[in-house]
Amino acid sequence: MSPVFPTVREVLALDPVRHGAPRLVAGEGGLDGPVRWVHVAEVPDIATLLGGGELVLTTGIGLPADDAGLRAFIGDLADVGVSGLVVELGRRYVSGVPRVMAAAAERRGLPLVELRRATPFVRITEAVHALIVDAQLTELRATEEIHQRFTELSVEGAGPAEVIRQAAELSGCPVVLENLSRQVLAYDPAGENAELLLDGWELHSRRVRPAGRTAYHADSGWLVTTVGARGEDWGRLLLRWPGGGDLAGAGPGARAAGEPPTRLTILVERAASTLALGRLIRRDVEGLERQIHRTLLTALLDHSRPVDEVALRAKALGVTLERRHLVGVVVRHRADEPEDAPTGESGLPAETPAAGPARLRDLAEAVGQALREAKLTALTSAVDDQAVGALVALPDPAAEERALLAFATALRRLRGEAAAGRAGSVIVAAGAGVGSLREAGRSLVEARQIADAARRDRRDLPIVRLPQVGLTGLLHLLRDEPRVQTFVERELGALLAHDAQHPREQLLGTLRAYLDQGRNKSAAAGAAHLSRPAFYERLARIARILDADLDSVETCLSLHVALLALDAIRTP
Repeated sequence: MSPVFPTVREVLALDPVRHGAPRLVAGEGGLDGPVRWVHVAEVPDIATLLGGGELVLTTGIGLPADDAGLRAFIGDLADVGVSGLVVELGRRYVSGVPRVMAAAAERRGLPLVELRRATPFVRITEAVHALIVDAQLTELRATEEIHQRFTELSVEGAGPAEVIRQAAELSGCPVVLENLSRQVLAYDPAGENAELLLDGWELHSRRVRPAGRTAYHADSGWLVTTVGARGEDWGRLLLRWPGGGDLAGAGPGARAAGEPPTRLTILVERAASTLALGRLIRRDVEGLERQIHRTLLTALLDHSRPVDEVALRAKALGVTLERRHLVGVVVRHRADEPEDAPTGESGLPAETPAAGPARLRDLAEAVGQALREAKLTALTSAVDDQAVGALVALPDPAAEERALLAFATALRRLRGEAAAGRAGSVIVAAGAGVGSLREAGRSLVEARQIADAARRDRRDLPIVRLPQVGLTGLLHLLRDEPRVQTFVERELGALLAHDAQHPREQLLGTLRAYLDQGRNKSAAAGAAHLSRPAFYERLARIARILDADLDSVETCLSLHVALLALDAIRTP
């Protein structure tokens, strides 16, 4: 990414240059090119000493006298990438620069300026270099503000929406956070039309494929950086630079007017690191006892502490886990429960900032009370922002179903819900019972997966167990898992990219019809409303794009699972 430099147009507006009565004679299209430095030269072979971006000042006394030499001089400057050529009249050229020189500069798009009044070059160089230094200082101050702002956000534990808002405010550009499946997690349009910004996002985003973890995609005008931590990437952060193209309308040949300044590269990288850090940190505002419960449940889930230590600390809390039948239970709100009504004792509407934590706290208190009413011993705590977990310790495995049913009934009563007749507003999911504390984490993980997978299940089930959740449900609960998204991209990414470039074909639908019909090509052609030759030709193209054998049962099974996972990812 390029630092901020003044343009040729801005240099011509400086007082020392205006004193020389400048007149542009060629290369108007290059006036917005950046001036990296100013160089005074009186020899024709100066191009070999330049690096590009210089504004060359000359009186012309050492330039070639013949037309071919002047053309070569202009060509050499253009080839090396100088930003412009300024010629002071009076010493070599009196009334104006030679026509052949102006014509050559016009052909190459090189700004050629005459100074019709004598002007000390040193004043021009001082003014331009001061402008460059000032621009760099401004860039440095902006960079310092970026570091300070995102450091504060990291310390405060700001959520993704606030990080994105701050990035958009600092840059003045639209900013979008997406996951690996190109779904928008958060965005700020920076005053632009949000509907236009996000319309057909997945299709357009797949066209933005810059090289490297942080790079500028000139075709679309988006500055992109990867978001992740500890070697696991989970999303991308995109910032649209106004000097570039348009995501929704950019074709393959479109090119950006200029690359974003370095400060914007720093901004997106700092914002991405803040987002990654925020995902790792979870501020805990619970009481000390509940914190310990949560610490122990987390240790069982991620194996971060020895099992003997967990058992000892739990026993000190009055929860005996050794030589017990252990069952992981997770309780969470259903996906379509109204969010706008006050919940529990907090009475906070969902739109207030404290509503989410208050709603979860109310649920945690209800779970704890229901466990006490059912006379059950358990470790219990919120396990994430949406769910409350419990590891129930039973002396007798035969009492498992009866104990869980008593807990679910008590929970419904405490929440003022009917025991039957409609699906409750919360899901009570239970993992398989285990006889060892070393296996307790597996039961808890299973319960959480079941609860997530069943959140749109409208059946009135007091307890949801694994046999009641199918593959679709499991894929739905795993839809935010980067490994699942990576699997989908690996299996279907090439086809999705093809459909993004050829929206009229939509070969993904053809593949879906083929797999849904059990690889029966005739039935699939009918389901897709295509003739069999056309359908067979499309299948052949899909096989080439995916480099896959569509007659292989194993290959088709993998593709079918990837399609189901894609549907789960795309389902709100």
